[in-house]
Amino acid sequence: MQLGDIRNADALGNGKPLDGVRVLALEQMQALPYATQLLARLGADVVKVEPPGLGDSGRGSMPAWTNEDGTKTGATFLRNNLDKRSLVINLKDPRGRDLVLALAPHFDIIAENSKAGTMSRLGLGYEDIAAVNPAAIYVSVSGFGNTEETPYSTWPAFAPVVEAMSGIYDMKQYGDAHPNVAPVGALGDISAALFATIGILAALRHRDATGKGQYVDIAMYDAMVAMTDIVTNFWSMGLRGGDLGPLIIHGFRASDGWFIIQVGREAHFAKLVETIGHPEFIDDPKFATRQGWIDHLDEWLRPAIEGWASTLTRAEACSALGSAGVAAGPCFTDEEVVNDPHVAARGMLVEIPRPDGVAQPVITPGNPVKMSRVSEGPETPPPSLGQHTDSVLSEILGLDDAALDALRSDGVIA
Repeated sequence: MQLGDIRNADALGNGKPLDGVRVLALEQMQALPYATQLLARLGADVVKVEPPGLGDSGRGSMPAWTNEDGTKTGATFLRNNLDKRSLVINLKDPRGRDLVLALAPHFDIIAENSKAGTMSRLGLGYEDIAAVNPAAIYVSVSGFGNTEETPYSTWPAFAPVVEAMSGIYDMKQYGDAHPNVAPVGALGDISAALFATIGILAALRHRDATGKGQYVDIAMYDAMVAMTDIVTNFWSMGLRGGDLGPLIIHGFRASDGWFIIQVGREAHFAKLVETIGHPEFIDDPKFATRQGWIDHLDEWLRPAIEGWASTLTRAEACSALGSAGVAAGPCFTDEEVVNDPHVAARGMLVEIPRPDGVAQPVITPGNPVKMSRVSEGPETPPPSLGQHTDSVLSEILGLDDAALDALRSDGVIA
């Protein structure tokens, strides 16, 4: 998709589910910005509050593009801030705090993802916001939560920190090798963002029923414990040391690379061995139990599967297995994902033209939520720092040019 494109255009007249919902987001990096971008894609008006100077720390990430004024904007910011407005306020100045408190009654959701306790110290915690807008839904996303004291309450956290603490790194570690850090990107951020989105939507529905706002508190560590449910669940059922139980969930070679198969039921095992040309394995005593599948995987099953797949591409092998009812998928490269026909058909990549003359657009994932009566797009580009400061403050608070100039000259806004 290109910026400005519309998918499911026939539904455009229906509007978006969150039309009329306003979000004031005191946010940075990804754990909250991913959530508010999703809300924006569903129709919410998201105003992003950034500090003066460098703005959201995600702007300083790498890789980056070069803006027309010579500054750089990093990838983390670019992929998490479509469809938003940028407002620069110095929250460390009391007048900046007062601006946020003046804005709060005009917003449904006030969200922040600073280190636990930071907003309260600035006079912008839940109690401060609720005092001026009792119906507000206040959302915090932090490493370890704001509402209960834990041994980690004061720890800063990025995604890999809570991913490591979830136990999944240890479960997937082999021998004395170092942990494979961030194996799927920022799962610790995106999982927290998704749970924050669910909490926000639930709180909006609850407010519709009760008229009352509330505090939604999301800990990234909690989100990762939920996402890596097998760590704790399998431990409680006797599995240790990364043991996933008697399950074929392995990679195999085809003529052009790797593909994976998952088989955990006897009926699927029968379909697998029939497809690869070894129906005799069905009645072989070696494979009479699921544990037998694993015990004899490398000696018998792997050579049989890879011998069958040696003349097939990954796609051909997975297609044949899929047709037989066996779940399998190719291990794609990054370029293969970018050019995948499924991804294109579903509008799952959005191209953002670069301002620095590089021909290859920046690509960011589109919206996975497909709704029959809701259109997608048009997307707007990530905002420049403070691009909407004047328009937001004049539109919502009625500040005139003289008031804006005075605040800007004093460093309260930018």
